[in-house]
Amino acid sequence: MRKLNLFLALLIVSAMVISACAPAPQPAAPVAQPAEQQPTAPAAPAAGNVIRIATQSPLSGPQSVLGTAIKNGAQLALEQKSGKLQEMGFTVELAPYDDQATPDIGVANAKQIVADPSVLCVVGHLNSGVAIPSSEEYHNAQLAMVSPANTNPLVTTRGYPEVNRIVGRDDVQGVVGAEFAFGEMGVKSVYILHDKTAYGQGIAEFFRQKAEELGMTVLGFEGTEEQANFDSVLTPILAANPDLVYFGGIYSQGGLILKQMREKGIDAQFLGPDGLDSSEMANLAGEYVVDMYFTTTAGPLSLFPKAQQFIADYEARFGEQVQPYAAEGYDAMSICLLGIEKAIEENGGAMPTRAQVAAAVRATKDYDGITGVKTFNEIGDLTVAQYFVKQVKSADPAKWGEAEVVKVLDIPAPAAN
Repeated sequence: MRKLNLFLALLIVSAMVISACAPAPQPAAPVAQPAEQQPTAPAAPAAGNVIRIATQSPLSGPQSVLGTAIKNGAQLALEQKSGKLQEMGFTVELAPYDDQATPDIGVANAKQIVADPSVLCVVGHLNSGVAIPSSEEYHNAQLAMVSPANTNPLVTTRGYPEVNRIVGRDDVQGVVGAEFAFGEMGVKSVYILHDKTAYGQGIAEFFRQKAEELGMTVLGFEGTEEQANFDSVLTPILAANPDLVYFGGIYSQGGLILKQMREKGIDAQFLGPDGLDSSEMANLAGEYVVDMYFTTTAGPLSLFPKAQQFIADYEARFGEQVQPYAAEGYDAMSICLLGIEKAIEENGGAMPTRAQVAAAVRATKDYDGITGVKTFNEIGDLTVAQYFVKQVKSADPAKWGEAEVVKVLDIPAPAAN
């Protein structure tokens, strides 16, 4: 019995020491830290007139170029378009979170976001593999999410009323890529690589399915999480001698894969999806980017009449080149703001519930944004989305936005299951 009492006493003392060393719960930070450094904030009463809109995207690490562009685009929209909410008597604030392109961190951030009752909408993410588990938290909290970039079908096919996107889907984009490769690049054989993420592997699968249907020979289908030395995956490609290497993934890997392919003597054509659409692709691959193709759901701003003012405003505000998905970040934030305005009006001018905002966002119809007209269907997809095929014409990163548009397709959303 003495031993038991002594053991219990030691447990109590240990718990007191751990409690004394533990950080106190903090409110959601403007830029969240990695999961292990951030305790989940407890629910607190909503400030009567403060509305926050969160962003989630990689603001650090190798994918931060696109992630920061999303945040900046959303920030610019909030600064330019929150006037009506201010006239209604509300203070509107941005709450940007860094998900580091990592699912665990995205989910930890999402828990903080939903714990702050003043957050009424989320703009995010860049990576489908982060968006899908994070949006489970938003769904459980009835918190609206408008994605500027996520293309994996599962983002919307779960049927969550809170989850929407303003870009197309990979089950279409992968098909667009395969049809272009077969019909216009003359590809008869392909070796497919992917990054093992929900996005990269997902679109690679859709590309493979259509390629095989069209009669292309798929010589290999391999995933890699390598970030620097791709010799082990490139050696079998050299031996297979395909007409095309298709890479499903992000520019941080894709640029190095293309560079090392060429240095190894692989002269196959190179094609990938919208994850390659960044000026960093040129920084990483150098001269080898010239003439490569990629598909994308983010249209070149040169095609959109409203984009020139956006480009001028963005570069003046942030002092840097506009990157892909910045304009989509702007449009996603604009849709959040309009949804909140509508929910407040329908609520008699009072602070709306998250469910009211989510319903108003889902009801978006004919929103005429920077990147075109947006209408959501019953599961949060665009009723009609645009898909583009582009060819890089310069190895100069500053000229990345001048890539030639070789195909534009307007394609209705796949039927909801």
